[in-house]
Amino acid sequence: MTPAGESGGPAPEHAVEPAAHANGAAAGNGSNGLHTEAANAPVVEAALLLEGHPSTTARLARITGLPVAEIERCLAALRRRYAAPEHGLQITRVADNYSLMPKAELWERLRGHYGNGTGKRLSRAAMETLTIVAYRQPVTRGQIEAMRGVSADAMIRLLSDRQLIHPVGHKEDSIGRPTLFGTTNRFLETFGLETIDDLPKLDKVDESRFQRI
Repeated sequence: MTPAGESGGPAPEHAVEPAAHANGAAAGNGSNGLHTEAANAPVVEAALLLEGHPSTTARLARITGLPVAEIERCLAALRRRYAAPEHGLQITRVADNYSLMPKAELWERLRGHYGNGTGKRLSRAAMETLTIVAYRQPVTRGQIEAMRGVSADAMIRLLSDRQLIHPVGHKEDSIGRPTLFGTTNRFLETFGLETIDDLPKLDKVDESRFQRI
């Protein structure tokens, strides 16, 4: 865009039109989710891609040299942009960490080729154990075994190795202070959740089962 008055003389009144037109073009980028207040969105997008793992707004601010408030504006713009069906990526938030990920439906289609150890399909026993931990956390090994009726040692080791669950403390009011387990940020990321509150609601039968342990 040519700056007003570049020819050396006073800028004519219609010289404001290019700026207004440019603003209109920038506003038109709303279909792509980018607005004038998020002009730095491309550098934030690139940083997310290069990071390769979830990052906080504070870390992104350090990397890009932008204020945290600007990082948040850029992330909001990018999330709007990627919400359009022609994009295969999305900005995911897990706790206070953001990452650039394939959309869930596309990941299911491609994970066989690109999935890591965490993405490998879990057995029914592992999924049952993970479900108990997710909905009942914090939970002890004994409580898991009380629900499943079998030893939970192998499944706890497997899920811990996959970084889907981890120790979160000890049950102080029980003999031996057994370890309490809960889900991890990797669990949220793997299942496309922002917080544990985003878990699907249990039906009444399952809810009553979980309340008994």
